[in-house]
Amino acid sequence: MYNEYDNLSFEEQLHLTESQIIQRHNQQIFLRRNAQILQQELELEAELLEENPELSQTIHSFNMQEIQSNQQGLENVLGSEGSHSKEQSVWSKFFPGLGGR
Repeated sequence: MYNEYDNLSFEEQLHLTESQIIQRHNQQIFLRRNAQILQQELELEAELLEENPELSQTIHSFNMQEIQSNQQGLENVLGSEGSHSKEQSVWSKFFPGLGGR
């Protein structure tokens, strides 16, 4: 069976295998650290929302407005006759730089 490493010497294949193992190991460390950071972020977010029900309601309201805005935008695009509206994200109205369209 032919593979792309058949023309390499044993030492070259061994070195390649070692570098692949190191690369996979580094990737796993990166992914594990990413998962830890994401978990911390989710825990902090849950804590903030639990401590601030008003914030939770406000975020929910913003998200609902964003969904409605996106649906209206989609309807405008699907039903438009060449007119392209440039609606801003609901979030970007309150937090400039977020959801920049």
